This record gives sequence, C-alpha cells and structure tokens, in this order.
Amino acid sequence: MEAAAAAATHAALARVARRFEMQALGALLKPVFGAAPKGLLSAGAAEEQWRPMLVEQYAQGWSNKGGVGIANAVYRELLRAQSAAQGLQPGETA
Repeated sequence: MEAAAAAATHAALARVARRFEMQALGALLKPVFGAAPKGLLSAGAAEEQWRPMLVEQYAQGWSNKGGVGIANAVYRELLRAQSAAQGLQPGETA
C-alpha cells in the first residue's frame, strides 16, 4: 500500500513538472511568434486570437517529446523539497 502511494506521489510530481515545463516553453515561444514580421503571418484579427493556442500546442508537443530538461530538473527539486519536508535524506522514501 505504501509503495502504491509513493508511486502515485511520484507520478503527480512528474505531471506538475511537465506542466511547469510546458508553461516555461510557452513563455519562451510567445515572443518569437510576436516578433515575426506581419507580412509573413498576416491573417488579421483571427490570427491574433489563435496564436496563443498555437504557441501552447507547440510548447505541449515539445514537452511531450522530452522537452529541454526543465521538467527533469523541476521533478528532482520537488522530490528533494518533499524529502526535506518529511525529514528524509535525498533518495529516501517515506
């Protein structure tokens, strides 16, 4: 039972780390799309409405394919913080 709870916790932390990476990648991609010359992507108001969703999908796809390592670093830090809060040594599980 304890192993199942630990596995669920690790899975939840991994999901949080991936979501963080998606948000970070989206924040990095947003200015790239905003800086594109208007002549290349001039679809008017419709494009302005859909561009944030496109950026979000690019970020999600990038993260789902392994990302750039942000999720792994965040996951390790979350595990370290959780262990410290529980008074455990790094790598030790409750």
